[in-house]
Amino acid sequence: MLERATRTIKTAGLLLAAYFALNIVLRIALPHSLELDEAEQSFFSQYLLAGYGPQPPFYNWMQYAVVSLTGMSIGALIVPKNILLFLSYLFYGLAGRRVLKDQTLAAIAMLALITLPQVSYMAQQDLTHTTALLFASALFLYAFFRTLDRPEMGSYLLLGLATGIGLISKYNFALMPVAALIAILPDSEWRRRALDWRLLAAIAVALVIVLPHAIWLRNNLAFASSDTLVKMAAGNEPAGMVRAGKGLLAFLVAIIAFAALPVAIFAGTFRRDFIRALSAGNRWTGMMERMMLASLAGIALIVLFTGSTTVRERWLDPFLLVLPIYLLAKMQAAGIDLSAGLRRLRPLLPVLMACVLIALGLRVVGAGLIGTYARPNVPMAGFSREMTRQGQPALVIASDTYVGGNMRLQFPDVPVVIPDFPVPGIPAYDEAKGPVLIVWRGKKTATAADAVMPDRFTSALTAAGIAPREIGSLSLPYYFGRQGDNFALGYAWARPGMR
Repeated sequence: MLERATRTIKTAGLLLAAYFALNIVLRIALPHSLELDEAEQSFFSQYLLAGYGPQPPFYNWMQYAVVSLTGMSIGALIVPKNILLFLSYLFYGLAGRRVLKDQTLAAIAMLALITLPQVSYMAQQDLTHTTALLFASALFLYAFFRTLDRPEMGSYLLLGLATGIGLISKYNFALMPVAALIAILPDSEWRRRALDWRLLAAIAVALVIVLPHAIWLRNNLAFASSDTLVKMAAGNEPAGMVRAGKGLLAFLVAIIAFAALPVAIFAGTFRRDFIRALSAGNRWTGMMERMMLASLAGIALIVLFTGSTTVRERWLDPFLLVLPIYLLAKMQAAGIDLSAGLRRLRPLLPVLMACVLIALGLRVVGAGLIGTYARPNVPMAGFSREMTRQGQPALVIASDTYVGGNMRLQFPDVPVVIPDFPVPGIPAYDEAKGPVLIVWRGKKTATAADAVMPDRFTSALTAAGIAPREIGSLSLPYYFGRQGDNFALGYAWARPGMR
């Protein structure tokens, strides 16, 4: 039955649709306390802006549109993300069909994305902007391969669409079209694709998509790059060969961590055929090799230029995403009968899907067994009930986007603000039409939060004429937690105009 299901893009797509439907059901069945990125999207979905901070706005724009239509709920956060991931796999399979020219191998390539932990597990666990990047990268690969295979106006326009979406999904996507251009230069026929006048139409489409954020970025470059620079910061190592060596070593480890599982699975299932295929190739595999090498060379230069000693595997998503297609193309180019290897690989793919679902559930349900808690274990619904026993707030002021996003989910009809996010259209603190609830993080495992308001709250509220009262704290047990393991929040009530 599984063999028949993987013969075509269509049937493999149905299998993936069922898999992502199960992911949605699982997430909705788990506690509705939000992950870090989910909370950020919950908070930012109140506003339509050209830029939101260190990350480009594509996912925020999509989330804003969904919440505007459906209202805030856990489903409004989870369903769009899984649809985007499903489309990532689908476009990846369509890209594979252009290279592999075989429906069965293209379907296997699409399902083989599950072998990349950064795509299968990490994206489901929390990541949102990386999910947008995966979608844009898969769409770009399809559009790029389609343009090489069939240079029609539609292919070029799709290439421009994918490029525009990618550039406003994650900034590191900018290397991908550059690497693609470098990859086709040695091939005289494909080089003409880059000189075709229709490429101007693709560039125009990309510019239209990018322009609103590009205008914002021009005036907020330091703000937009701050988070990435902090994550790449080198710590206390002095500049020089030692720091450069640590950065390149971290880069090499990230490449190995990204590629190890799919390479091991392909080697284990295709065995000697996989080894024989390593020396085979054709124009498609050569192009993909140049594309990956050019991308990785670009990242290596960035590591050296910035002095970074930190490289995360997910930063390599757009550049090594093509790996399963590349490995299958190598084996196809070797003229090997792949039927035996495919028989061994097919049953492994749904097993990996099941492992992802089990791992996602156990990290929450089984958290108390090891005493390490995920953010869905935090009892946000319990906090909201306890804090509002005496009445509902007209405005919530939160310490950060994590607390603010969770409060937004608990009180979907109440404006939520944070002190350091002044945006036009947010109600001024002193214009709230009723009680103001102020919430901040306590200590994770404290028996009670320190009921002292953070200084930045005090100064902001004093300037707005809000006098906090009823300052208190709550410490509640984690969902599925061990006895005595609590999470704490501090809170206060205030009324506008009361000094």
